[in-house]
Amino acid sequence: QVQLVEAGGGLVQPGGSLRLSCAASGILFSFFDVGWYRQAPGKQRGVVAIITSGGNTNLANSAKGRFTISRDNAKNTVYLEMNSLKPEDTAVYYCSAKNMFRDYWGQGTQVTVSS
Repeated sequence: QVQLVEAGGGLVQPGGSLRLSCAASGILFSFFDVGWYRQAPGKQRGVVAIITSGGNTNLANSAKGRFTISRDNAKNTVYLEMNSLKPEDTAVYYCSAKNMFRDYWGQGTQVTVSS
């Protein structure tokens, strides 16, 4: 059974930082493109950052210069380091692993940026 488990969300003040993690069981992240997505209330889910199976990274324009996505193959975990957080970053953040055959999603973790 495949499971993706996100962690690291919480309440942070504007300008603060958080590191989200997504740990997988049942699959190896190194064989998947793994992405972080977010969904704010009343809005569609959108991509934040992706790390491909080959290790290439892509960031949404809103994340460039502030967020970093990385992967630890030994821990089978993908991270999203978020700095200089803004209130508009408030959303539920989801981890997803995709290849040409399947895609898997985690349950999400809430990030709230507020003073």
